[in-house]
Amino acid sequence: MSTAADSGPGWLRLHPRTALVTALVTAGVAAGTAVPVAAGLSGRIGYPRAIGWVLAGAVLLIGCATATDHVRWRRTRYRVGAGRVDLHTGLLLVKRRSLARERIRSVDLTAHPLLRVLGLVTVRIGTGEHTGGDSTLELDPVARAEGERLRRELLGRAPSSAARGAHREGELATLDLRWIRYAPVSFVAPMLGGAAIGGVLQISDWVGAQGEVIDWAADRFRDTPLLWAIVVTVLTALAAGVVGALGLWVEMWWNYRLEREPGGTLRVRRGLLTSRSLSVEERRLRGVDLVEPLGVRMLAAARVDAITTGLAQDEESRGADHDTLLPAVPRALADRIAAEVLRESVSPTGVPLTAHPRAALRRRMRLAVAAALVPVLVLVLLGTLLTPVLLWVALGCATVSLPLAVALALDAYRSLGHALSGAYLVTRSGTLRRSTAALQRSGVIGWTVKESWFQRRAGLIGVTATTAAGAGAYTVRDVDAGAGLVLAAEAVPGLLEPFLVREEAPRTGGPPLP
Repeated sequence: MSTAADSGPGWLRLHPRTALVTALVTAGVAAGTAVPVAAGLSGRIGYPRAIGWVLAGAVLLIGCATATDHVRWRRTRYRVGAGRVDLHTGLLLVKRRSLARERIRSVDLTAHPLLRVLGLVTVRIGTGEHTGGDSTLELDPVARAEGERLRRELLGRAPSSAARGAHREGELATLDLRWIRYAPVSFVAPMLGGAAIGGVLQISDWVGAQGEVIDWAADRFRDTPLLWAIVVTVLTALAAGVVGALGLWVEMWWNYRLEREPGGTLRVRRGLLTSRSLSVEERRLRGVDLVEPLGVRMLAAARVDAITTGLAQDEESRGADHDTLLPAVPRALADRIAAEVLRESVSPTGVPLTAHPRAALRRRMRLAVAAALVPVLVLVLLGTLLTPVLLWVALGCATVSLPLAVALALDAYRSLGHALSGAYLVTRSGTLRRSTAALQRSGVIGWTVKESWFQRRAGLIGVTATTAAGAGAYTVRDVDAGAGLVLAAEAVPGLLEPFLVREEAPRTGGPPLP
């Protein structure tokens, strides 16, 4: 039943198939856990009784979940009014939540395979504020047509002057299957390979066959040297990881399309099994970030992320590529799409950057060598006290880690750079994950200048631009102290000026220094 306040004109319910979705999802979960649970119980009470108990538990689980979600459906109402969006739900604890329409920054549509089969979507309406669930309303599920109607109605605003210009509307980028070549060189591949080996061991443990699996693997390498066995195992895991990375890429980016809708809204649609739709208002866009993980950068590619206010930042969406406008593509294409997104003739992420002082290189070299030597020194100490074998291990670690640390330090220094490009502050840093952020200077709301004792001795500082968009802070790392302050003062005139003490110009002439 619903209260009188929830049953007036304009109030709508979720889709009637809500309980059916919950029943089918719970049945799938029950089926997935039934096999290991039955296998575990069969050794104690026998297969017939184990199967009976598992079936009874599955029926009880499905029934309880379905009944609970049916009550949620009966007690849930939503309404889109002229000024607010309201959601009322709950039985014992009634929740009444409301969002002002002018604060709504995102309306995202998501549908896993079952929802897609039933023609349903989950709608997440967010304000972009970092206040947990209070800044997001979730309608789970509604009909796809209803979800599209809500997205258009809540994000449909009159075109602003910033949204007008010579840049085209409509389709900006579509899927190119050649982009899949960048999937195997991401950091996801080795992680998936390790997860595959762990999954095989876990499943074999569930069915009581882990010992047999380990013995079978040991038999394959019985007459093989230990080093070669390790190499083959690592290569096998990497091969499994590459296959997993390719499959994950296809699932995430199939049917990808980036388009600009009338009124100044960027929309990203993608997904093979689970479809996703992300909308970004251009008036909330504060820049772009070209991200180049090491493997992707070695193939001269990059992905484009949005620096914008209003994207969902709750726990469920964090780390789910909600700010990615373009997957890893050739760097020239990434710069071109970044320019289209920003409505610029030339992307600020592609302008020449000012190099940082050599002191920044020495600083990175010292940090990298110190990080590489610490475990080596520990192994040397343990080898001296316990066994000489550890001394050989320390020698091997030093042989590998020191050249690698030096190479990464050199690359990290080459990646440093900054510039002012028209209306944008551009800063670049990183080696394993190089980031080139182009932030609108008008979006900078404050500056943070940091200087450690070691930086002060080297004449370096870190200048951080604070903003309400994206990561919230973008740092120009290890820049010359004078140049860094001049950069901040020129990027946003007047913001840092009250805190600067300028020296008088020397008599020989020349500009005053901060």
